Amino acid sequence: MFSLLQLNGFVAVAEELHFGRAAERLRMTQPPLSRQIQLLENELGVALVDRSHRAVRLTRAGRAFLPEARRLLRQAEQAARMARSASAGEIGSLALGFTAASAYRTLGAVLDVVRKNLSGVEIILREMVKNEQLEALSDGSLDLGMMVRPPVRRHDLDSRIYLREHLVAAIPVEHALAKSPEPLTVADFDGESVIMYRPAESRYFHDLLTSIFRNAGCAPVFSHYLSQIHSVLALVNAGFGLSLVPAGATQLRYPEVIFRPIELPESSQVELSLVWRRDNDNPALAVLLDYLRHG
Repeated sequence: MFSLLQLNGFVAVAEELHFGRAAERLRMTQPPLSRQIQLLENELGVALVDRSHRAVRLTRAGRAFLPEARRLLRQAEQAARMARSASAGEIGSLALGFTAASAYRTLGAVLDVVRKNLSGVEIILREMVKNEQLEALSDGSLDLGMMVRPPVRRHDLDSRIYLREHLVAAIPVEHALAKSPEPLTVADFDGESVIMYRPAESRYFHDLLTSIFRNAGCAPVFSHYLSQIHSVLALVNAGFGLSLVPAGATQLRYPEVIFRPIELPESSQVELSLVWRRDNDNPALAVLLDYLRHG
């Protein structure tokens, strides 16, 4: 089979119609170039260059072969560029998992980083709860997980906190606290009907709110337990009680819900973590994590 070196030599001779100029263009001497053309002709079984005259001419076969030789060289260069781009993380695909809570504010920002800096990378979005993400990260079907939870401490996974945000109070529009001119405190929730998070499916938010109320000596009445923030807000919207939600959830518009700031300790901030498998060799993941770290 002929080589790219032989093709490149033939194209140079065909375009220059002079072995000396073609050799100079290729930064080589003439004898090795002539040898490459001979090897190519032997491989094809036809003469490509007419050497019977003082001037170099292409044979009929040479003229027919020239556009194909150029096409093969272009394809080889394109393949090389693709390989380099894939190695640099500029093309390829990346599976990104996210929870509903992470989607309100952070998912759009991450996708914007991809759109601006990694336009050749296909993002495969997968909405998954925390445990599903951890399982998918472990089996390699997910490259990067976005989850609201404390940092993951597992030998096979790496993580870092990407965003911290405050909790805000979600209050039915007709409730007295929605109209109160005073800043809200945790004590305002004492004895109130509160929509709580399920301990199994939403352990992080359940434990966070439980800690907030316990440390403040507050005893709300937990009227309903739900797993998703949008479901919690739907019940608040229907007037079934109050709740605390991440500030990013204020982007959800419910006509009968008022969001109000509430005085809380810094330790009650919601932490969004990026999680990935430690031995993941997807170059696009490394590039994206670098952009997210410095962006």
